[in-house]
Amino acid sequence: MRVTVVGAGVLGTLHAWQAVERGHEVVHLERETEARGASVRNFGLIWVGGRAGGEELETALRARTLWEGIGARVPGLGFRPAGSLTVVTTEAERAVAEEVLRRPDAAERGYRLLGAEETRRANPALRGDFLGALWCGRDAAVEPRTAQRALRAELLRSGRYTYLGGREVREVVGPAAVRDDHDEVHRGDAVVLCTGAWLGGLVRELVPRLPVRRVRLQMMQTAPLGETLTTAVADADSFRYYPAYGGPALDALAAAQAQPPVAEEHRMQLLMVQRRDGGLTIGDTHAYEDPFDFDVLEDPYEHLTGVVERMLGRPLPAVRRRWAGVYAQCADPARVVHRQQVADGVHLVTGPGGRGMTCSPAIAETTANELGW
Repeated sequence: MRVTVVGAGVLGTLHAWQAVERGHEVVHLERETEARGASVRNFGLIWVGGRAGGEELETALRARTLWEGIGARVPGLGFRPAGSLTVVTTEAERAVAEEVLRRPDAAERGYRLLGAEETRRANPALRGDFLGALWCGRDAAVEPRTAQRALRAELLRSGRYTYLGGREVREVVGPAAVRDDHDEVHRGDAVVLCTGAWLGGLVRELVPRLPVRRVRLQMMQTAPLGETLTTAVADADSFRYYPAYGGPALDALAAAQAQPPVAEEHRMQLLMVQRRDGGLTIGDTHAYEDPFDFDVLEDPYEHLTGVVERMLGRPLPAVRRRWAGVYAQCADPARVVHRQQVADGVHLVTGPGGRGMTCSPAIAETTANELGW
C-alpha cells in the first residue's frame, strides 16, 4: 500500500510508523518545516496513572508497551520507565490516594501509597514537607522536543518513507488523493489526516461540525537542577483533573480544600519532568474559551514555582523558557480520540487531548487495524 499521512506531530508520526512497520510506503506531509504544535510543547509524559478505567486505560497501557519497544530501537526517543509520584500534603489528599488504591485496576497501573520517607527514598530530590505520595509504576517519559525527529530518522532508514515539510494540504482531489500548496497531488491507497489543533481550512470543509474543542496551556522549563529527579512528579491538584481519581474522597477534598485562587482560575495542576539535560519541564494551565488570550501570564508561573520549591525544599533553578500551546480534545470526554472517514479513502484522526503523547502509538495501531493495513 501507499499511505499519505498529513501532520508530523506525535499522532501523525506514529501513524507513519505503523504503516512502515507493516511494510507499506509512506509519504508524510507537514505544513511547518517540522512539528511545532502540542507534540513538542508538552511534558513527554506517558501518563497511565490518571487515565479513566476501561477503553482509555486499555489504550494507555497498550501504548506504554509500544513506547517501550520503540524506545529500545530508537535511543533518541529518550524513553525511560521512571514512574511518577503524586505528592500529598494533607489528610484529605491522602484519603484520595487511599481510595484510588482500592480501584480494581490499581495493580495494572502500578499504584502504591508511599509514606514521606519512602517518597524521599524513591526520589531523593524531594526534600520538602509532605505526608507521602501515590506511586504509579507504569508511568514513563520521552523527550518531546526531539521525539518526532528521532522517529523520523528511523523511518527514513526503512527506504519506504518520504518526509515533505512545509507542505499544507489544501484539497481532497479524489479517492485517497490530496493536493498540497505546492500544487502537488499525492495519490495512494489511504490518507490519514492527523492535523492536531489545526481544525480550520480543509478540516472544517470536510467536517463543518467536528465534535472537538481546543485547549490552551502554559508551561515552562528551567536550567539544570543539578541533581537527578528520579521520577515524574505531580501535586494533588492532579487528582482534580484526571478521571481515575474520581470518587467520594475526591468530592470530600473538593468540598474541604479549595485550590489557591490562581490555580482555580487557570484550572491548574503541577506536573514536572526532568529533561535529559537536567532541566525541569513544569506546568500547567488549562483554558477552554476559544479564542484564547495571546498573553502568557506570570501569576500561574509564580504559583507553580512555589509548589515546586515546597516539594524540593530548595529554590527552583532559573527559568530558561516559557511557552503556551494548544491541543485538540474530543468534546465527549469518554472518547479517547475522534476517528472519522471524511472522504473516499481519507480518514481524520484527532482530538486525543492531553492523552496524545501517552496514547498515540496505540491510537495509530487501532487505525491501522481498522483500515486493514
